[in-house]
Amino acid sequence: MMTADDVLTVLTLLRKAGVDIWIGGGWGIDALLGEQTRDHRDLDLMHRQEQEAAVVRVLADAGFTETLDWRPVRFVVTAPDGREIDLHPLVFAGDGSAAQASLEPSRPFRYPASAFVTGEIGGTPVPCLSAEQQVYFHQGYEPSDRDRHDMAQLRRVFGVATHF
Repeated sequence: MMTADDVLTVLTLLRKAGVDIWIGGGWGIDALLGEQTRDHRDLDLMHRQEQEAAVVRVLADAGFTETLDWRPVRFVVTAPDGREIDLHPLVFAGDGSAAQASLEPSRPFRYPASAFVTGEIGGTPVPCLSAEQQVYFHQGYEPSDRDRHDMAQLRRVFGVATHF
């Protein structure tokens, strides 16, 4: 499991290296809520594609090794104890929006500039994805119980509409 302390440690290491990151997935939703609402098996991080070498170096120095390579869409690094970080490279435009490659090259994932916000984990401000962006990424597939839980939390706190 990836704990709040694990998340904050990883963020600190990456920030010290000058890497820009944003938390997505379950930890990103809990960051928006300002509280941990469930256990998390991994940590989803978005980063600037041009900073990928630094991301890989910092995480390797922390004991993580690459276990999945679906570049340019995403890649995963895993610690010896099984903690995983799912990394998503972003290409930013001048207006602050970004794109992430997808398995369908003609349909990249879009991030408007407003998708990049600040949340809180363990009382510490952290960069994360907006509620609207989280809802956007939870479409087009059969949701798991974790997904249903996360969307229910966004509806409860932010009043956003979700499709499940």
